Amino acid sequence: MFLFLTVVQAIVAAALVGVVLMQRSEGGGLGIGGGGNPGGALGARGAADFLTRATKWLAVTFVALSIALAAVAVDATGGSDISTTIDRDVPAADPLSTGGAAGAAPAPVETTGEEDPLAAE
Repeated sequence: MFLFLTVVQAIVAAALVGVVLMQRSEGGGLGIGGGGNPGGALGARGAADFLTRATKWLAVTFVALSIALAAVAVDATGGSDISTTIDRDVPAADPLSTGGAAGAAPAPVETTGEEDPLAAE
């Protein structure tokens, strides 16, 4: 369902971009398609009305699909999935068994019961 709605959303978005780009700019804009012809590139006012209506309905469809996709995404991924994916079984690192890490305490030294000859001086 999510994949289908995503594909439909992409098609509607592409159609919306195409319809908007085909419309004649009212304020001059980039001047694409104007060329001094007062009727615009399409020529008839009926075509402009159609493009305006098509833009409106494609925009409404785009927003509705966006809301539907958000709802489907929330249902597809629950909040419990995030907390259960954390790996809690990682063993703690032991700096003494791996030769010590920087700043770690030195390994304990075994004593044989004899005095340290350097300590007597």
